[in-house]
Amino acid sequence: MDFEKEMKAKAKLAPKKLVLPEGTEKRIIRAARIIMDEKLAASVTLLGKAADIEDAAKSEGVDLSNIDIISPEADSNSEKYAEIFYELRKNKGMTPEQAKIDIKDTLRWGAMMLHLGEAGAMVAGAERTTGDVLRAGLTIVGTVPGLKTASSCFVMTGMDKQYGKNGAMIFSDCAVVPNPTAEQLADITESAAASCRDYLGIEPVVALLSFSTKGSAAHDFVLKVQEAVNILKERKPDFIFDGELQADTALVPSVLDKKAPGSPVKGKVNVLVFPDLGSGNIGYKLVQRLANVNAFGPFLQGFAKPISDLSRGASVEDIVATCAVSLSRA
Repeated sequence: MDFEKEMKAKAKLAPKKLVLPEGTEKRIIRAARIIMDEKLAASVTLLGKAADIEDAAKSEGVDLSNIDIISPEADSNSEKYAEIFYELRKNKGMTPEQAKIDIKDTLRWGAMMLHLGEAGAMVAGAERTTGDVLRAGLTIVGTVPGLKTASSCFVMTGMDKQYGKNGAMIFSDCAVVPNPTAEQLADITESAAASCRDYLGIEPVVALLSFSTKGSAAHDFVLKVQEAVNILKERKPDFIFDGELQADTALVPSVLDKKAPGSPVKGKVNVLVFPDLGSGNIGYKLVQRLANVNAFGPFLQGFAKPISDLSRGASVEDIVATCAVSLSRA
């Protein structure tokens, strides 16, 4: 599976508008040019002071033609955005005066464009922290109706073809929620299932992992996964899932027959949901390095609209790929 190629092709099918809040960052500017040249987006908007963006582009030799630039400090939408931001946050103590100040932050401005449908996807994190990106998204865009948790996933490709979709699977959550509650774990599972449909193009079959299988061990960590499974059963989502399962039980049919006979996920698992960030982060990195496979991400999930977070060490190529993935979901 050439994941990056497939996501670019999907983005090109119905190009959407992209907003990049870190418009003065040189890697972002170079990526914006590539995105427009490759027709991955209908438009690209860089946020920041126009003079600073133009100076950075000139130093990189990047042509900014047909790339939009918006300076929140001077834009005519400032008053409208501030009013909407105030309405969204007034129950949290926001004042009209503070809203006028806060909305000029480029991350919040980009999130507002997304909220209002003036952009189809937002990508940031080359300069700002993951926490900053998450806060902007949660306070303005919010999560998918019915879910309260934003999380992340990795798309793992190049594994043994007997697993997932010809060796491609979703691992979640490996980057955002350190120690999810049972309810958060249920939310993460639903988001990971949606990511499976979006990224792999197949129906999700999810295993909620633990160091226990069906009560083989007793511990609060196990109980949390069991409770998450019960929450999902009450929600009745439109995908197959089972838990709590040890990793080998989830992946190897002969082991599952011994430890969880009759499980609906037998031989079909394409999504692994980890019980906490420690196991998720360690798990994906071990698979990536020891099996020499591709780990694309982390991609944010659970937001009402596509938002992606970049590593601050991301290359221009990484940024372009992440934008393509985000636009493919828009």
